[in-house]
Amino acid sequence: MKQSFYIYNNGDLKRKDNTLRFISYDGEKRDIPIERISDIYVMSEMSFNTTFLSYISQYQIPIHFFNYYNFYTGSFYPRECFQAGQLLIRQVEYYTEYKKRIEIAKKFIEAATDNIYRNLRYYNGRGKEVKEYLQEIETLKKDILKAESIESLMGIEGNIRKKYYAAWNIIVDQEIHFEKRVMHPPDNMINSLISFVNSLIYAKVLSEIYHTQLNPTISYLHEPGYRRYSLSLDISEVFKPLIGDRLIFSLLNRKQITENSFTKELNFLHLKKEASKLIVSEFENRLKKTIMHKELGRQVSYQYLIRLECYKLIKHLLGEKSYDGFKIWW
Repeated sequence: MKQSFYIYNNGDLKRKDNTLRFISYDGEKRDIPIERISDIYVMSEMSFNTTFLSYISQYQIPIHFFNYYNFYTGSFYPRECFQAGQLLIRQVEYYTEYKKRIEIAKKFIEAATDNIYRNLRYYNGRGKEVKEYLQEIETLKKDILKAESIESLMGIEGNIRKKYYAAWNIIVDQEIHFEKRVMHPPDNMINSLISFVNSLIYAKVLSEIYHTQLNPTISYLHEPGYRRYSLSLDISEVFKPLIGDRLIFSLLNRKQITENSFTKELNFLHLKKEASKLIVSEFENRLKKTIMHKELGRQVSYQYLIRLECYKLIKHLLGEKSYDGFKIWW
């Protein structure tokens, strides 16, 4: 089984024949055959020469880069190996024909909203009084189908998340005083934590897209833009409540992450290395969790759910089966 690898210290990645040596997030030195590596996450400053990048490309391994503040800065995306001209044409068609585009965009928001609702319902059933927010989100959800533009759809999504984030003060067993989502830059520890975890999801989704025939720069909810893989943003919306938010709630409620996990002098912008490694470890463990897939009739991992989402979108674009975003049912 292939694995993701995270690099935290300068100079801790070495190549020897068909093996790469890593110092993993738990501090252990590992010599890993190149064939077992799915993607690489560089969590510190590091230089790569073209020989190394060419070598990585031969094995179709994306590399994702994060800076000192744990902000995602970009990815090395090897040349696509599953290109399909017909699918590319259909991807573009579904973007340029507005009716088709907004239909897919609504599906992303519908699934994300359903998954948000499930999270709130889970905690409401465990003594967290968030019924008010459940009702408000249920009302807002009805506006999704009525939206006539991407802009209005994004506005509805923003209002839903505003209500959702307000409930975090009740869900989280710490005094977090979380008022609103701020990203550029984050202004408190919760916003910093959300940004880091969401960027891990974005990078993971991008890695999964790479192993399909989809072009990651052609999207439907988020506007395609210069130097960003916007389809990864679209699909990430579906999985942030399941993978990201549930991870954050667990980390905070078990007191694994607190204000002490951040550098206070930097306004909580900087996540300490040990805290970052802990989050990465828990993130990878969560991706390995499995559920019984209702349609496939077998156990599949959370990570493989992302790949399946890509396949579902491909079937929609090719006219084989209408796309419905993944929704939590448990």
